[in-house]
Amino acid sequence: MNIVEKVQASGLVLDGAMSTALEHLGINTNNNLWTAEALVNNLDKIYQVHWNYFQAGAQLTITDTYQANIPAFIQAGYTNSQAKEFIANAVNVAKKARNDFENATGKHNFVAGTIGSYGAYLADGSEYRGNYDLSKNEILDFHLPRLQIILKQQPDCIAIETQPQLFEVKVLLDWMKSNAPKVPIYVSFTMQDLHHLSNGTSLQEAAALVNTYEQVFAVGVNCLNPDWVLPIINQLKTATTKEIVVYPNLGSSYDPISKTWKTLKNKPNFHHLAEQWYIAGAHLIGGCCTTGVDEVAAIADVFKQFN
Repeated sequence: MNIVEKVQASGLVLDGAMSTALEHLGINTNNNLWTAEALVNNLDKIYQVHWNYFQAGAQLTITDTYQANIPAFIQAGYTNSQAKEFIANAVNVAKKARNDFENATGKHNFVAGTIGSYGAYLADGSEYRGNYDLSKNEILDFHLPRLQIILKQQPDCIAIETQPQLFEVKVLLDWMKSNAPKVPIYVSFTMQDLHHLSNGTSLQEAAALVNTYEQVFAVGVNCLNPDWVLPIINQLKTATTKEIVVYPNLGSSYDPISKTWKTLKNKPNFHHLAEQWYIAGAHLIGGCCTTGVDEVAAIADVFKQFN
């Protein structure tokens, strides 16, 4: 069963935050490379993060390539060839964890190669604003080196995630349609409120456009307050025939200067929330920044109730 068949049959439990998990393993992510810093010398820690999420019940793990792009690695002092190797390693370590887990348990899981926005590369929180203006060629010049490396490693799907604007997504989808039309894709946006992407574009408009791409199997939102998720699912159901993917953070706020999330006094109940989201129609559910194995395990319990 491939990933699209699995989603249509019973949905998928996504993993949780890479950054929070790496920090718990002693990795300092307070730098412009963020979680990609671990690709330099700590592949074993990345492997452990993927493995821990599989143990918690995740069925789809996301590669550590969100902020792993060639310009950022070069700015950090690495060569072009080193940068390419780091990106390839990110996919392959996720696949190794997946394969090892299957060998140990018999459970087959999936790997999504993630493509973060240009805003993520800026490392100033722009993925939550989308207030940058690039041409089609500038977008492709930035994204293609990483995207082509990831595609070469053959993940189960591409995740165009944490996207604050529609134009950037459209450029990537058009390129994929022409150059890799058989590769499944899901698209996930960041939001400024319940009705608009981070740069102000209507969610309805964005979902309707993404709906026209055959190889996109799911569309949704991530790294937003969990309180926003249910009303957004209800909106998405009117704008798309695709599966719906949601993976919020814990509801904290992000400080782009210190690159930290404010500590929450009370965590939301992800079991209760995931149950609501699943019933409402979101069948790809996980956690984003500040979430971890506890949230993933709670989501996995909900999926067991319905499958």
